[in-house]
This record gives sequence, C-alpha cells and structure tokens, in this order.
Amino acid sequence: MIQHSHRDLTLYRGIKLYAGTGSPDLAQKIAEYVKVPLCGRDIIQFPNENLFVKLHSSARGQDVYVIQNTSSPVHRNLMELLILIQTLKLDSAARITAVIPYMAYCRSDKKDQPRVPITARLVADMLEVAGADRYMILDPHAGQVQGFFSIPGDVLTGFHLISEHLRGLAKYMVDPVVVTVDLGFAKKGRNIAADLNVPIAFIEKRRSSNDAKAQALSVIGEVANRDVILVDDEIDTGGSICQAVNLLKENGARDVYVICVHPIFSADAAARLAALPVKQFITTDTVPLPPEKASLLNGRLTVLSIAPLVGEVILRAHEGRSVGEMFNE
Repeated sequence: MIQHSHRDLTLYRGIKLYAGTGSPDLAQKIAEYVKVPLCGRDIIQFPNENLFVKLHSSARGQDVYVIQNTSSPVHRNLMELLILIQTLKLDSAARITAVIPYMAYCRSDKKDQPRVPITARLVADMLEVAGADRYMILDPHAGQVQGFFSIPGDVLTGFHLISEHLRGLAKYMVDPVVVTVDLGFAKKGRNIAADLNVPIAFIEKRRSSNDAKAQALSVIGEVANRDVILVDDEIDTGGSICQAVNLLKENGARDVYVICVHPIFSADAAARLAALPVKQFITTDTVPLPPEKASLLNGRLTVLSIAPLVGEVILRAHEGRSVGEMFNE
C-alpha cells in the first residue's frame, strides 16, 4: 500500500464546474474564464415532474462549484440546484460551493407583519442541508440575507461593472444625478453616486398590500434639467420603474438611464418598459433574458456580463486568495 506524507496531500484537488439548466450561457462564459470545462451531467424530468440527476464522472476530492440560477421557473431551478448539490455530496466532493447569480425569495427576508414566513432563511437552510459548504450570490435584495447562512460565502455586486460602464457614459450627460427607486436603496445609490462623483436624489414610494404594486409619491432632490441615472437592484414587473420614470419626467428630468443588476422582467414587463421615455437600459446577465423580450427594447438595452467577476472569485476561492483585494477592500 502506498503511504503518503502530509506534505504530499492538498486540501482540494482540481476545480470542477457543474451547471443546472437555469443559466447555461452564463455558466459557459464562467467556464471559459476559469479555463475549466463544464462537467457532464444528466438532468431528467420524469412524467410526474420529479427530477433526476446523474453525474458523468466522479467528483471525489474535488473543489466543486455548482452554477445555477433560481429565476423563472423558480421552483424547477431551485430543486435542480438542491439535487445537484446533494448528488455531489454523496459522490464525496471535497467542497461544494453554490454559485447563485440570482437568489429567489430574497425579498422575503423578515416578518414585517403577523403570520408570514421568512422564506429567504428557508432557502439558505435548504442549501446547507443539501450539502453546500459555501455559497456565492450577487446583490441580494436585503443585506441581512447573508446572516441567514451558517456556512461561509461571498456576497458580490454587479454594480462595480455597472459603475465602470457609467463612468464612460457620464462624460456625455448633462448634470447627471443618481436617483434611487425608493428609500430602501438609498445606501447603495449613495455609493454609486460617490463613485461617479455626482449628486443623489430619491423617490419616495409606499406599498400598501402584499402584491407587487406600490405608489410612487414624490422626488426628494433636484432632477430638473438633469440627466437621470435611475438605479435599483432588480426589475420584476416594472411597475416601480414605470412610476419612477413618469414622475421624474413630470419633475423636469432630461434623459433617463435605467440601471439594474437583475433583469427579472416578469410577464409583460419588457413591453411596459419599452413604452417608457428611457434613453438606455443597462443591466447584467445574472438572469437570462429571452431574445423576444430583449428585442422589445429596440436597441436601448446594454447587458454587461458578470462572468469575469464570478470566474475570478471562483479562482481566488479555490486558491485561498482574498476576494476583497479585487475591489481594494
């Protein structure tokens, strides 16, 4: 029997990348950045809608990263992620990191009324029970979501990419001002404004029920005769953005640029956004946007890829190097 000394042993062997069906294009781009091919796997849905996963090769002793979105179809994608993680755990993977570009249920982050769940905590618990050793998410709706995990992880933001893009655009804007869609996004909005060295304004809105509807009320700050950079973390139905854009125009704003990290664009959101007097929509590929929805925006859509960001973090996590150094933190 071959004997190994401690110095011959490494904590992990190589990197292995697996992907669900939630965001195949993004997963492929991440794999190209890391220079590691996506591993083969079968994901089969039986007639009774049960899912079955089989790996094409062993992951024993490997540092594994499972790339899977949990956007629509939310529950299919979430179950794929959980089953993939458990399959890898049972195959004796050394470490499993759930790479989730968009994490579902992040808005359900607290009991803000009687008799309601905290579903974001439930999702975090399920990932841990399935066998995840680490997690990686981008721009959760609320920062406290990271406190729901008992395992370590990296909470990343796509706004570094967006801010870099905006610095080039801002040179051609007239007295630009950053405006947040609501007061809850004020802190992140302030960071973006500071990065661009421009002022900030806010839209006050109130939500009166449990549905996605909210009423935009007023603009706090100066937007008249200025180009506006309207920012939010995600756009779902587009209701808040529509109200915000119309309110800004009523208050004398010039060109409006709509910014978000997660382009959910549920139902007819893309058509609603297309009807708005918006100069440009700038987002990322955390959520795959169907071509038919993207085409409705008539060439006004810019999609920045997060693949280099996520790929670099994967490499640094595998090698045990600082992620904060990427952002001078």
